[in-house]
Amino acid sequence: VEAANITAYMRWLNQEKGLAFNTYTALWQWSVDDIEAFWKSLWEFYEIKTSHPFDQVLPERKMPRADWFSGARLNYTEHVFRNMSNQRPALIFQSEIQPLTEISWNALYSQVAAVAAGLRRLGVQRDDRVVSLMPNIPQTIIAFLACASIGAIWSSCSPDFGMRSITDRFKQIKPKVLFVVDGYQYGGKAFNRSQENANLHEALPSLEATVLVPYLDADAQAGNLRGAHLWPDLVRQEADLVYEQVPFDHPIWVVYSSGTTGLPKPMVHGQGGILLEFYKFLGLHVDLKPQDRFFWFSTTGWVMWNIMQGGLVTGATALFYDGNPGFPDMDVLWNFAEKSKMTVFGTSAAYLTACMNSRLEPGTTHDLSRLRIVGSTGSPLSSEGFRWVYEKVNKNVLLGSVSGGTDPCSAFVGCCPLLPVKAGELQCRCLGVNAQAFDPQGNALTNQVGELVIADPMPSMPLYLWND
Repeated sequence: VEAANITAYMRWLNQEKGLAFNTYTALWQWSVDDIEAFWKSLWEFYEIKTSHPFDQVLPERKMPRADWFSGARLNYTEHVFRNMSNQRPALIFQSEIQPLTEISWNALYSQVAAVAAGLRRLGVQRDDRVVSLMPNIPQTIIAFLACASIGAIWSSCSPDFGMRSITDRFKQIKPKVLFVVDGYQYGGKAFNRSQENANLHEALPSLEATVLVPYLDADAQAGNLRGAHLWPDLVRQEADLVYEQVPFDHPIWVVYSSGTTGLPKPMVHGQGGILLEFYKFLGLHVDLKPQDRFFWFSTTGWVMWNIMQGGLVTGATALFYDGNPGFPDMDVLWNFAEKSKMTVFGTSAAYLTACMNSRLEPGTTHDLSRLRIVGSTGSPLSSEGFRWVYEKVNKNVLLGSVSGGTDPCSAFVGCCPLLPVKAGELQCRCLGVNAQAFDPQGNALTNQVGELVIADPMPSMPLYLWND
């Protein structure tokens, strides 16, 4: 508790604002009663860098169309690279076909700068859409950060999606540039994507260029894809990284609902809202520090990928794995955790349950002494799952069960280093999130089943649905 970021934040509130909170509950209550003061305090605490200051935090508490920090001009990627350090890697990557690889902050910077300059040569400007059909590999994060530095709008699907699922998403936003891989490996089996890449081209007439990342085959060629370029050619030309200064609510990416009711709904998030939310959730709730090595198992089609790369804004090293978490056996991610010196292990409740059912004892078979947080999401984790983590993984971790989703690109309810962990429960409502349970008449309920309602706006709530 003493070393937690949220403790430092509470001390800062006391010293700088004269606000004293003895409990997390008191802090949370203030954060939803005076949401303008709360989010402004985070802006100051994390020293958000702008080329133009904001006029007002929030003139009116309305949903949708809440107007946060109007007048401010900033850039998401700029906040990532203010953390550059030669003391620690920026990224650590492993896949079924590539061994553990570290990428330095300098290497990440130079590649993002080169790709951003390459995108500009391909005609990409602010507001243009850039889409990716790539696995969870370094090139995906590099391409996203390059896109955000320009003020272009990113969108991603995982290559294991069916063609209909991909086109139903991407066609709606009319992308200008597409990033693809030649193929990938999953569960020991290689999947060539050449035909799917060609089919996607036919389905997206707005495309002006495609960048192929040779992943399955280092010698892969772009073939007859129109406007085709190879990734190595893109990153070969050195460039300076230019940060386009955009409004707080300028779109950073489009993410999608599941598509169970008609077409997937394209939800648009803003650069500033996502930045501020990541500082709050990952900085205060997940307690990420620059020395942390932060991992959340995900594909690029799940919002946890967006959140995982968000760890970079805190200065932490982002860890990512591409492949089947059960191949060649259920130990593969625990091996990765040991080799990478992981401190934060995020995954799904289903994965933890599968490890428990397989009678794994990772804390005995692996050196997990550096692990201080285990994150769980996707579905509820049973009380037995909680006990398994403390008995078989590490008795000293904070087990953070979190729930939120694609809508806020974060958690509504989650973990907190100040609070006890109770088996089968989430610890708290997150700061600035006025989460309630309502009955059908709109009355708040306690200790009864109701509809989850967020009663006040958040900076990272979707700006709108694309073309709505």
